[in-house]
Amino acid sequence: MKITTFIGSSRKDSNSELLADFVTKDIDHQKIHVRDLFIQPIHDLRHDKDGFQVVNDDYDTVIKAFLESDLLIFSTPIYWYSMSGIMKNMIDRLSHAIRDTRFPQLKEYLQSVEAIVIAVGGDKPTIKGLPLIQQFHYIFDFLHIRFSTYILGEGNRPGDILQDQQALAQANLINQRLKSLK
Repeated sequence: MKITTFIGSSRKDSNSELLADFVTKDIDHQKIHVRDLFIQPIHDLRHDKDGFQVVNDDYDTVIKAFLESDLLIFSTPIYWYSMSGIMKNMIDRLSHAIRDTRFPQLKEYLQSVEAIVIAVGGDKPTIKGLPLIQQFHYIFDFLHIRFSTYILGEGNRPGDILQDQQALAQANLINQRLKSLK
């Protein structure tokens, strides 16, 4: 099983990244820090007669990872009750990517992929993070990606997630499941 984790935090060693690391502990996987990619915001040309144009940025790295993975893990801090802006920008560009003639197999391939969401926030995330999970659910439904599970962890200051025993236990269970699928 090929796994790619997209880290959507702008902070190095963020709580959401630490939690994702527990999920993928001792499992071969690729980790992509979205903050390190130059991804242009979407220029919506869906209804333009010429459609979307090729954009000169790092988004092809994202598409390549999608096409090489069986499992996609989206790990993000909860910012203003949603995903981080850099992750949202990455997700928005999917509107372009699924129409990109250079990747005609993308939309069909995504139907074979599984997704996990990991989100960490400081303001009652197990309740206030649920709209974020619903947002991902709608995204995955639209793309026909199998949404297998999620973790909502609590943490605000660096390292706080290490105190959230419930989130760590969930991460451990997912880790065990992924190891059994090898």
